[in-house]
Amino acid sequence: MSIERIKTSKPETDRAEDDTKVRGIVEAGLKDIEARGDAAVREMSQKFDNYAPESFRLTQGEIEGLMSRVSARDMEDIKFAQTQVMNFARSQRDSMKDIEVETLPGVILGHKNIPVQSVGCYVPAGKFPMVASAHMSVATATVAGVPRIVAATAPFKGEPNPAVIAAMHLGGAHEIYALGGIQAIGAMAIGTESIDPVHMLVGPGNAFVAEAKRQLYGRVGIDLFAGPTETMVIADDTVDAELCATDLLGQAEHGYNSPACLITNSRQLAEATMAEIDRLLDLLPTAETASASWRDYGDVILCDTHEEMLQVANDMAYEHVQVMTDRDDWYLENMHSYGALFLGPRTNVANGDKVIGTNHTLPTKKAGRYTGGLWVGKYLKTHSYQKITTDEAAATIGAYGSRLCMLEGFVGHAEQCNIRVRRYGGKNVAYGTAAE
Repeated sequence: MSIERIKTSKPETDRAEDDTKVRGIVEAGLKDIEARGDAAVREMSQKFDNYAPESFRLTQGEIEGLMSRVSARDMEDIKFAQTQVMNFARSQRDSMKDIEVETLPGVILGHKNIPVQSVGCYVPAGKFPMVASAHMSVATATVAGVPRIVAATAPFKGEPNPAVIAAMHLGGAHEIYALGGIQAIGAMAIGTESIDPVHMLVGPGNAFVAEAKRQLYGRVGIDLFAGPTETMVIADDTVDAELCATDLLGQAEHGYNSPACLITNSRQLAEATMAEIDRLLDLLPTAETASASWRDYGDVILCDTHEEMLQVANDMAYEHVQVMTDRDDWYLENMHSYGALFLGPRTNVANGDKVIGTNHTLPTKKAGRYTGGLWVGKYLKTHSYQKITTDEAAATIGAYGSRLCMLEGFVGHAEQCNIRVRRYGGKNVAYGTAAE
């Protein structure tokens, strides 16, 4: 086995220092929101976004006014993308069935899938107005049947972005707030004088948003722990360097710390891709951001075989994995740790991000080893129930339960079973002993 790192990203220790600084800022911000509510939220919005209107919640008139500024073509595109996302979410929802089974005569077990009762959907817009994120969080929550959907987005260049607001409204948001960053996450989760708290937070965001969700987890539910966008290209010599370089830089422009990795079994493709990246960075308008990501968080890994490539990819467990090889379906069958797969040169991550229908809120930082991304099922809680309908079943299950409780030393538990054995089975079980 031979795995060669032709280009390596900066050490994890350097990244840990950045994480520590973010953690402290977020902790202080959340404590302030809890202590001072709306006043703290207003001060933070003024400080970080230079934005402090009379009310952060948009009125119906304000929403309609912003939507009127979205061009007909853009509105058509938003509706098309939202339809794709909602159609796929409905198919996913239809796959989740409530069940009820009779496991023994008179013993009925079941479960119900119940929507979370309120959710806060964060849609980034400070640097780039992430219109598509509204589809992924708000529209999917609508399909799940969430009764109260709160949406928040940072002001973009001094005001709410009209296209983002349109997507939130069309997606089914019941409350829309022009709030960004820590102040939005804290207000939705903790609650203030003017904003009722939610039960769950979803949606991507910068390092401060991600850390705020992490610190609030437990107090509220979250979709997942998300870090900077990650992209991986797995490629062999069936594709060219221009395609690989374009797909790597397309995600590296998200932020200065967005990891991008090429895994290949072709040295020629590896070297050509690095050269092509340098050429494209001279043309790309977002090169300042993308070049920083590639310089500090870019990896090029050369393997001998597809089996080695698969092993490395599963170990790294990246968020987006673009597969362009002579055996794409083999990777689909054997990949087990990732956010989402994009199979074949005709497919690309940008389609998944914006329009094709799958959700783009995905696990990062190796979380793909234990969780998938945001989907309609994240908004649903599966609750079990039990029912015994005959005296015989109550006595039979009760006797087993009595003995198993006593085996563990739980006498009070055993009495819950014993009283049923006495009443429904007609057996005289001495108090505090196991049923026969």
